[in-house]
Amino acid sequence: MSLDAKLSRMSFYEDHILPRILNFVMGFKVIGVERQKCLTEVSGDILEVGFGSGHNLPYYTNQVKKVTAIDPSIVSAKLAQTRIQRAGFPVEYLTMKGEEIPTDSGRFDSVVSTFTLCTIPDVDAALGQIRRVLKPNGRFFFLEHGRSDDPRIQRRQDRWNATQMFLCGGCHLNRNIEGIIRKAGFEMQSLEKYYGKGPRISACLYRGIAR
Repeated sequence: MSLDAKLSRMSFYEDHILPRILNFVMGFKVIGVERQKCLTEVSGDILEVGFGSGHNLPYYTNQVKKVTAIDPSIVSAKLAQTRIQRAGFPVEYLTMKGEEIPTDSGRFDSVVSTFTLCTIPDVDAALGQIRRVLKPNGRFFFLEHGRSDDPRIQRRQDRWNATQMFLCGGCHLNRNIEGIIRKAGFEMQSLEKYYGKGPRISACLYRGIAR
């Protein structure tokens, strides 16, 4: 098989197959429990980066006025339609990357990212955009998986990271989520690091609020 044919197959997988797999996996009840913990305090005019197929929508409270959703996947946008229609607030879906947020500075009360910072190619640029579009007193709510504090788990994460990226559209097992958020100039208002259910190399979770 030629290189062009292999690349075409990978593109088809990432564009059409992977979004459907993620739509199924991200709908697991155990993940929903974590989403609810993350989103309880979210309020006002919201930007959600890495919206996917809209699994966060049922967990937003009545304090949310509007969600502007950013995600590059056209298939995910289609899969999200039923959840968007059921939402009790307006949802605007923009099919674009997190590194490119086409809104005015200081617009949003809250920015939300769940299981997204692990995958964005230029995560530093995306976090810079998140800082830019937040109001001065705005908050960044995040729920991510990433690098463990346990050296033994870290070695396994590093060993399997390339495979994870290949199978999961660029998702990293070993990104230090706390580190990259602090590096972008945020201060932590709250942060919890713990293991969720599942293999520890992929279940080290970071849940927090940053300003």
